[in-house]
Amino acid sequence: MAKAMVYTFLAIAFIIFFLSPSKRHDHHRMCLNRRLAHKVSFDPLVSRIERSTDDKGLSKNITYVPEVDDAQEYFQDDGVLNTTLRLIILFPLLDNAPKDGYISAKELEAWISQHTIDRLSYGTYKAMFWHDKDGDGAISFSEYLPQFSPKDIEKNSMAHGDAGWWMEQFKNADVDSSGNLDFNECKDFLHPEDSDNEEIQRWLLRDKMKRIDDDHDGKLNFSEFLLHVYNIYKSYADFENSPALTPTAEQMFAQLDTDKDKKLSVEELRPILRYLHPGELFYAKYFTRYLMREADDNKDGYLTLQEMLNHESIFYNSLYEDDDVYDDDDDDNDFHDDL
Repeated sequence: MAKAMVYTFLAIAFIIFFLSPSKRHDHHRMCLNRRLAHKVSFDPLVSRIERSTDDKGLSKNITYVPEVDDAQEYFQDDGVLNTTLRLIILFPLLDNAPKDGYISAKELEAWISQHTIDRLSYGTYKAMFWHDKDGDGAISFSEYLPQFSPKDIEKNSMAHGDAGWWMEQFKNADVDSSGNLDFNECKDFLHPEDSDNEEIQRWLLRDKMKRIDDDHDGKLNFSEFLLHVYNIYKSYADFENSPALTPTAEQMFAQLDTDKDKKLSVEELRPILRYLHPGELFYAKYFTRYLMREADDNKDGYLTLQEMLNHESIFYNSLYEDDDVYDDDDDDNDFHDDL
């Protein structure tokens, strides 16, 4: 059982609701909620069930898959997961640094982040399995994107989703310039938001800039920053601390504008890249904060087993929520939509 519980991969929906004073801010808060929904999971068993349903092409509304090892003992006769039992089983696994009967935010974030890393690795292994046609342990551009002909590649169109656009990102990920992506390079290519590769980070920001640079001068003036960037940043910043501590749009623009030319370049936007293109590890941190805020009844910064049992629905609410939670016009998801 221990081996099964350690073998974790992340893929489950979780819905979080916030209050916001403005309609536009509400929209970005809901985008944050939806991102957390698809990116973050608490229970590895739920993740394994979700992974199994995805692999088999089954409905995501199925809560129990008999083929998942060790799952049956945690489900009641009516097919509902016994979340109380799951929390009792999981608590001592989280409580380990130190093992003192309390779960700190650090312990909870480490737990959720590790599951996130496992999910990224699983997704990469799965992609390589399907696309590595010659079995050499690496993926070429033509193996991963066979829809592009040599003529398409030669044309090198840089429009979003065209061959040149993809080739640029492929070359960014191909750190050793071998013409193929090994496992780590493929993971960066598939999950650019979680990559530490600076060229990939610049690529993400350049692509973002093209969409929000209304006057097409290659930089953001204050109006463009206010319209397309600030409310996204503010949604996360308010949740990180409190709205009172979040810089105003004017303050944030001035802070980023290091050369004081009244415009923001791609390089100047890099400090807020994770806000504009949040990755799954970024969401893991936010999900941790959400769980701590909701379940820490005495506000001492730690969770007891009883506190978790008092709020078990927030750890498992996703099992019963509608899976269709993304906005169709949310362009932050376009990269993965194109994959």
